Amino acid sequence: MSASTHWLATATAQSVLERGGNAFDASVAAAFVLHVVEPHLNGPGGDLVAIFQPADAESPTVLVGQGPAPAGATIEHYRAEGLDLVPGAGGLAAAVPGAVDAWLLLLRDHGTWELTDVLAYAIGYSRDGHPLVAGAAAAIARVADLFRDSWTTSAALWMPGGEPPTAGDVVRNPAYAAVLDSLVHASCTVRDDGPVGRAARIDAARREWKTGMVAHEASAFLAEPHRHSHGGEHAAVITAEDFAAFDAGYEPAVTREFRGRTIAKAGAWTQGPALLQTLGMLEPLDDDLLDPSQEEGAHTILEAQKLAYADRDGWFGDTDVDLDELLSPGYLDERRSLITAAASDEFRPGALPGRTAFRPPLRTSYGTTGVGTGEPTVAKTGETRGDTSHLDVIDRWGNIVSATPSGGWLQSSPTIPALGFALGTRLQTTWLEAGHPSSLVPGKRPRTTLTPTLVLRDGAPEFAIGSPGGDQQDQWQLLALLRIIVGGYSPQQAIDAPALHTTSLAESFWPRTWTPAGAVVEDRLGDALVEGLQRRGHVVTRAGAWSLGRVSAVGRDAATGLLWGAANPRGMQGYAAGR
Repeated sequence: MSASTHWLATATAQSVLERGGNAFDASVAAAFVLHVVEPHLNGPGGDLVAIFQPADAESPTVLVGQGPAPAGATIEHYRAEGLDLVPGAGGLAAAVPGAVDAWLLLLRDHGTWELTDVLAYAIGYSRDGHPLVAGAAAAIARVADLFRDSWTTSAALWMPGGEPPTAGDVVRNPAYAAVLDSLVHASCTVRDDGPVGRAARIDAARREWKTGMVAHEASAFLAEPHRHSHGGEHAAVITAEDFAAFDAGYEPAVTREFRGRTIAKAGAWTQGPALLQTLGMLEPLDDDLLDPSQEEGAHTILEAQKLAYADRDGWFGDTDVDLDELLSPGYLDERRSLITAAASDEFRPGALPGRTAFRPPLRTSYGTTGVGTGEPTVAKTGETRGDTSHLDVIDRWGNIVSATPSGGWLQSSPTIPALGFALGTRLQTTWLEAGHPSSLVPGKRPRTTLTPTLVLRDGAPEFAIGSPGGDQQDQWQLLALLRIIVGGYSPQQAIDAPALHTTSLAESFWPRTWTPAGAVVEDRLGDALVEGLQRRGHVVTRAGAWSLGRVSAVGRDAATGLLWGAANPRGMQGYAAGR
């Protein structure tokens, strides 16, 4: 079974599975296709977090494809550039790209296919073309003036006739096809036909990515001053040495029990543990309070999430985070006791012994005449501006993968003409206030929003699930988890059901504002529920009937052994397939 945010990626994964590849081969092939067909949502210059479990493993593992801040990315340098926030667009916001190296590492260690075969799908769509999805066309149209006036290399790639493309136009990216060809050619220098040779071939491609044309072209091009999201011109600080210094890796997952399941997430350098906190606060409550389709349940869920995300913003980062305490029953009991019948409009991180939580600058607006965006996610009005990407795969042998690639969006920074893609902007999730868990520090990973999930039952993987959506990723997954585990919904019913999320948090993306007591809801929740939330003090934005949530999932029914898949119908782009 395969599910993803784009039908061509799902079809690619399923093709690999049909031809005898395993879930890791299929995931990597599909991921490189997502770089091509969802260029407004992710790219090879971006990042990746995945969680997986091989059939013969006893526990899940996190694949770390989040690169760190470059050596020159100091708070002092950014302040000297006149900045009080890391920009949301432009090369100063680029972390070291981690996605490609991470995917190749996963393929080397757990896949079975040769790199040539895995990359053939993405090379074909890059060179021969693919129909542009409506979201990508809309993204290009929104930044068309920026491309024409400032980022002319982006205009040359995405607006070759001078005007934005329309949905369905066949687009090609021969420069990126050539980059992928260069990885294949590097791998072919190793002639050993055995498994040792296969691993060496993939490592040769990894070296080419980190030390060859990509590293040198990207760093040299972005060293020229160019326009950033606030309107100013700056040179990037990333260098070829930063590329060469990064190696993707693995970490153990962080887990918590919830209603007979084990929920596995990445560590506190992601926002993942906030979902575990939310589940811990909700677990002992009556089932009605866990039902987002009832007023009291929707209110309770929103309030628990505010508390969890205040802890995310106060405590999480690429540092020593005391997750044992933040996930402890006593701590969560104290947090739960703060939930009342009224909506909170406060920022309330919890207290840890002898330590003070970071209080980020909380702005309800940010004055700028600049252009560009942070993460292309959901506006406060509920308007959809795009998302990240996501894929889930489970194979006949029981290998399972949940992966959320993102960053390197076509609108994130100028296209590097020799490469056909842009670098990402993940550093915008760091702060320019020193001494805090998520402060900008060279060599440290920015606290990412990417947060795939693996759910286990009796120690065995039951399903993989995830969603794009920036700060909403785990909020939308939470609704699906509650509906599946507590409400008895089928996975597809849970994904289809109306969604909501809080905006009463410090947004992770430029310009990093917040909406005290803010909540965004789909109209299908009904007037009575929405009016009830408003009476409780929630500042509600109606987002339309089918606009929130990008969840997909695959799994195995423990009772029957049958595999299942489910995908998001919103936007008519996601797809699940299998047999």
